[in-house]
This record gives sequence, C-alpha cells and structure tokens, in this order.
Amino acid sequence: MLQPWQTGKVTRIENETAQTRRFWIEIPAMTSFDFKPGQFVTLDLPIHEKLNKRIRSYSIASWPDGTNTIELVIVLLEGGAGTNYLFNEVKVGSELILRGPQGVFTLPEPIEKDLFFICTGTGIAPFRSMTHHILNHNISYRDIYLIFGCRHFSDALYGPEMKELAEQMPGFHYIPTFSRETSTDHLIRTGYVHAVYEELCHKHQEISGTNELRPASFFLCGWKNMIDEAKQRIQALGYDRKSIHQELYG
Repeated sequence: MLQPWQTGKVTRIENETAQTRRFWIEIPAMTSFDFKPGQFVTLDLPIHEKLNKRIRSYSIASWPDGTNTIELVIVLLEGGAGTNYLFNEVKVGSELILRGPQGVFTLPEPIEKDLFFICTGTGIAPFRSMTHHILNHNISYRDIYLIFGCRHFSDALYGPEMKELAEQMPGFHYIPTFSRETSTDHLIRTGYVHAVYEELCHKHQEISGTNELRPASFFLCGWKNMIDEAKQRIQALGYDRKSIHQELYG
C-alpha cells in the first residue's frame, strides 16, 4: 500500500560538489520519519500536468536518527526538468510534496556474509545510510567493501566522512575508483569499479588455495550501464543471481 503524500519543508541546502547538492527536508507532520537504510522517497515536483511526469525518486542519504528530517543528495542532470527545478527554484523554506519511505534495497538481517557496496555518483547515498546505521547500532558484520566509481577526484561525495568511517570501523574498506584520473600513488585506484571487486574475489581464492567463492552479497546502486555490466561480471565469477541486489538510477 502506498503511503499518503506529505508536505516536507527544506531546512538546509549545501553544495557537495560542483554538480551535486545536499537537501535536508523536515516533515513537520511527523515527530519521527522512520525508514530502513537503503530506502527512498518520491517527490512530486510542479514540473508537469501529469503525475507520472512529475515524480522523481531519491535514496535517503541520511540514516534513521529518530528525527523528522532526512537528507537527499542530488546531481544536476543536463536538461533534467526535475533536477533543474530543485537546483534553480527550491530554497531554504521551500515546501516539497513527498511520500515514503519505499523500497526493499535494505541490509540483510543478520549480516552473515561480506558486503560489496558498488556504486557510481549519488548511488553512494543508500550505502552511506547503511554504514552509519551499522556503526550506530553496533550491528555485527563481516568485511564491507564500498567501491565508489567516480570520474574525477572532486566527484568523491562524502570523501572525508567515508575515510573517517574506515578508521572507526574495522573491516570497512572505502575504495574510491577514478575513471578519468591518472595517479602514480598505488593507494589510489583508477579505472572502473569492476576490476576492484573481481580482484578482491580472486585474491580470496588465492589466499584460500581453493576455487571456493567468498560468501558475499553484492549491492549495486547507480547508472544502468554500470549495474548491467556488474551483474554479468559477478555471475561470471560464479555467484548466483540471488547474491545481487540493485537500485537503478536513471
């Protein structure tokens, strides 16, 4: 059953990168906006007469904290009616019509396998939410690999925050991977995300001395091309389709 539409109020806006903006939205009618990390909300923007041309869905980038405020991180799309409205018309104090939370792109309970969080662009939003939630609630976990595909160094959303989480959480590995950069620093990954998770899976087999797959769940969030290729490659490694969970952007 779909939730009713509600009115949210924008309480804060910050630029995260040149093309990406963070929006904090309060839902005054609720004392607490309860959701599971990984879920999304749908906005009804005044950009068209037909509802199906007005709605836009965004993963919640914040984590459940008992308040009635959530954060969304949104990239400005060239020619995108929805993001152009959000970037050019919406100010602190603006009202937005929304409903949610929605979606089943959520953490397994309990977490019994390694987690591969593979994302591009604002697809990092649900993984930011999940990771903070695991830390805040002292949830038991195995290794977590956040493999974040970016074009340029400046595109690494929440970079300092993710590095801090990696220092706080043993077994949480933050691996930004840059497709349009070159570097002689062996600690900086360049290229695409696919080489990173393939290497990690092969390395596990080398260490174990067997062809046994490491027990893992793969969560994919980002652009369709990345997700389609990742699904093929992960299954080629020997994992079945049930090991792969996805949230599609665009």
